[in-house]
Amino acid sequence: MGSNVFTDELEVAKRLARQAAEVINRVYAGAFDVVQKAGGGGPVTEADKRANELIVNGLKKAFPTDEIVAEESTHVAPKGNRVWFVDPLDGTREFVDRNGMFAVHIGLAIDGKAVAGVVLAPVHGACWSGAQGAPCVLELGDERRELTMQPVKHTKDLRLVVSRSHKSSKTAAIRDALGITQTKEQGSVGLKCALLAMGEADLYLHPSTMSNRWDSCAPQAVIEAAGGMLVDFNGDAYGYEGREIVNGRGLVGCHRDTWAMIEHAAKKFGPTAQG
Repeated sequence: MGSNVFTDELEVAKRLARQAAEVINRVYAGAFDVVQKAGGGGPVTEADKRANELIVNGLKKAFPTDEIVAEESTHVAPKGNRVWFVDPLDGTREFVDRNGMFAVHIGLAIDGKAVAGVVLAPVHGACWSGAQGAPCVLELGDERRELTMQPVKHTKDLRLVVSRSHKSSKTAAIRDALGITQTKEQGSVGLKCALLAMGEADLYLHPSTMSNRWDSCAPQAVIEAAGGMLVDFNGDAYGYEGREIVNGRGLVGCHRDTWAMIEHAAKKFGPTAQG
C-alpha cells in the first residue's frame, strides 16, 4: 500500500469537494433555515444536506464497491475494507455564524486506517490533500505547494489552536501545564489541522467527546502526509472500520516529535482522565 499514492481517489475527492463547495457557497450567500438535530447533535442546514448528497452520489459512481459513512446519511456499519468518511460541512456552527471557518472533508480509510483525505475551505477555495505515499499539498488558485511540518524544541514555544465553539477548562489546564502563551481559535477540525500542516500552529487540542470519525478521517490523512499525527489523548490513532463513530477520547494534532513533550499533560487532563 505504501507505493499506492491514491492518485485517482484524491482527484475524485478534490473534484467532489469543489463541487460541494459551490453548493455550500450558494446557500451561504442567501438566507437559510437552521434545524437542530435530535439528541443535541448540533445544527444542520440545507447546505449540509445538499453537499452530502452530491458527495455521496459522486463517490458511489466513481467507486461503486466502496462503502460510505457520511454525517447526513443513515448510518450503516460497513462490512468492507474500503470506507469513505464524509463530513459535507465541518463547522456548521461557523457556517451559521457566517465567519467562514468551515470545510468539506472527504477521507478514505482502508483496513481501518485513514489513508487519503481532502479538506477544502469553500469561502476562499483552499484545498489541502494528503495520502500514504504522497505529500501533503495545498492548492489555492494557481498555487500548488507541498507542506512539511517542523518540530518545536520547547513546549513554551508551541502555538496552540483550539475550537472556537467548544470551550474547555481541560484545554486551559494543558496549556498552563505546558507553559503555552500563544493560542488561536479556529472552527473546523480540518482547518485546524490545515494550520498545523502550513506551519501556522503547532498543537491542536480537543479534549472532548464531541467529534466523530467523519470529522477526523480526512484531516488525519492530510496532517500525516505533512509529518504530523492526529490521535486521541492516549496517543493512539482511531480505527476507521466504521462500526464506532464517536471520537470518545478527544483529538490531539501535532508534529510526530511533539507528542513526547506533551504526553504527560495530555493524559493527565484528557477527556477520560479522572478528577
